[in-house]
Amino acid sequence: MVKQIPVNIKRLKPNAAIPTYGSSNAAGADLYACIDSAVVIHSGETVMIPTGLSMELPEGYAGLIYARSGLASKKGLAPANKVGVIDSDYRGEVLVALHNHSLADATVEPGERIAQLVITPYIMGVFNEAADLSETERGAGGFGSTGTK
Repeated sequence: MVKQIPVNIKRLKPNAAIPTYGSSNAAGADLYACIDSAVVIHSGETVMIPTGLSMELPEGYAGLIYARSGLASKKGLAPANKVGVIDSDYRGEVLVALHNHSLADATVEPGERIAQLVITPYIMGVFNEAADLSETERGAGGFGSTGTK
């Protein structure tokens, strides 16, 4: 069974849609554009699209905003920062920075599903400065170093 946690949602605008899950086992809840009229996002442009919502995520959890696969593959629209992060202490409006990766202009309609929200627990690191780090087989090998022969 999937773990469920309560998340308080506040509508900042009367036409704001509460996030919905597309199926009983969907990991991401759809976020909707809370706009009064269609917004055109030109090729290569990023536009902040409001959801009309603020939320209260429980302490120890974060909301991760991911692209919707249909919107990304059909219109070329995906979050500009690839994955947005909503911290549990943030109480402002949830905005989605949609970037148009396609060569054509794309239109976002009022009430359109624009992204998906995944709620996940997180671990905070306690960073300790050290003079030396433990040795590993990989060592300082960087980008692509584990894929070489």
